[in-house]
Order: sequence, then C-alpha cells, then structure tokens
Amino acid sequence: MRVSSLHVYPLKSTAAIDREMFEIEARGLRDDRRWMAIDSDGRFVTGRQHGEMVLIRADPEADGLRLSAPGMPDLHVLAPPADAPRAMATVWGSEVDAACAGADADAWLSAYLQRSLRLVHIDARSHRAVDPAYSQAGDEVSFADGYPLLAISQSSLDALNARMLAGNDRAGNDRAPLSMARFRPNIVIEDSAAHAEDGWRQVRIGDVVLDAVKPCTRCVFTTLDPRTGLRDDDGEPLNTLKTYRQTASGITFGMNLIPRSGGVLRVGDAIDVLG
Repeated sequence: MRVSSLHVYPLKSTAAIDREMFEIEARGLRDDRRWMAIDSDGRFVTGRQHGEMVLIRADPEADGLRLSAPGMPDLHVLAPPADAPRAMATVWGSEVDAACAGADADAWLSAYLQRSLRLVHIDARSHRAVDPAYSQAGDEVSFADGYPLLAISQSSLDALNARMLAGNDRAGNDRAPLSMARFRPNIVIEDSAAHAEDGWRQVRIGDVVLDAVKPCTRCVFTTLDPRTGLRDDDGEPLNTLKTYRQTASGITFGMNLIPRSGGVLRVGDAIDVLG
C-alpha cells in the first residue's frame, strides 16, 4: 500500500488543497481545518447548510490565508496576532477559544454566503480535545469534525462506485461515478483491498506512526457535488452505502487517524500495518 494523494482543507468545508507533501502535527496535517466560519452565536457553519462553501478556495500562505470564490475578489487574511480579539466557537459540541480573523474576513464570508458570519482561527492558545473514548490524554484536533486525519483507500471508492452504478443501471438511471472529493480525506491509499483500512489499528506511513481509532461516520455532506456546490437529488452515495456499510453508529466509510509521531507525509510513501 502507498499514499496516492494528500489533501488539506484549511478553511473547514471549503475546497481541497493538494500537495506532494505535508508536515504532520499533533492536530493533523499542517494547515488542515485551522480556520472556520461561525455564526453570531458562535456555532460552526459548514457545507451542510451552505453547499456553496465547497467552491471557496482557501490557500495557506506564510502569514495567513488567501480566500477566493466565484464572483468574489480575492482576500488576503493575516493570521490573527497574539492580542487579537477572541471568540468561543462551537463545533460538534466542543467549545474552542479561537482567535478572530477580523472585520475584512468577516465581511468577505458574509457577502459570499449572504448571512452574518465571522472567521476564526485555531491557534496555539486554542485547545480542542479528541473524544476520550477513542484517544489518549492530551490528544487534540483542529476544527475537523472529530479526529486529526482521515484515510480512505481508492479501492473502497471503486467498490462503492461499482455497486452504485450497477444499481442505477438496473433502475435505468444514468449516473457518473463519484469522485474521492465527496469524502474529503487527508490521505488516499492505493494498492490495497477495498476497505482494508477497516482492519487497521496502527500504521506507519513513511516515518510517521498513526493510530487508527475509529471508522468515519458519514453524513449528508457526501451528497454534495464538490464541482457545483449542489446537493444530488438521488441521495447518493448514502443510499448505496447504507446497503452494505451500515453499522450501529451509522454509515461508515474511511478511517480516522491520530498521529503518534511527527514528521512529513509524502505522496508515494509506503503504508505498513503495525497492528
């Protein structure tokens, strides 16, 4: 098994940024989900409510972030300084003391999504613990849904597409295969059996050791087309996944990981299962 691609999503729910290598930090790949949109009550705002968020591109820069989106001017957002105002941001029940990005960033997001929003940053002063049922003391996560990294094998997606397209053929429907972008992984795996990641407990990728802690439970976000920001009316891929990936905790696809060592992940790195 090897790494076929690596992806981060610097602003939660926006387009993937793909590179040949990323440094690994305790919270996951560097730059992944370090920024988030919140409403006036501090609640996180994602593509589940606003599909057009997936059309935003948030490019990390040395001193912050560059935002671009259809119909919007590009905006350079500086990383908030140490004395920046702060806000309590809520993401899936976790409260995070986050740094505020400032009025220009707030206005840009609000104009694009047509509602009053703020942009916040998870910095060194911010702390968000991983669910203790699946982690060790001191484990932290960024603004990702729950865990520092997500891995999915290409063969898992191929198997899903084969089932989905066969079902559509029987029903007389014409549908294109789904892309991996639907599932927003950090690490895509090649040369493995379908759902090989289900059996992982610990892996080494290159020189980095990671615990495989919990299959990823999937939601309605997967029905959003990342090319258009529109939700598919046929309920795919969830309708197909529930026929063979339904568990007591929900529909699963992919494996959540927690890093146990630092280092660099690179496309082409070998993946060794340690347990």
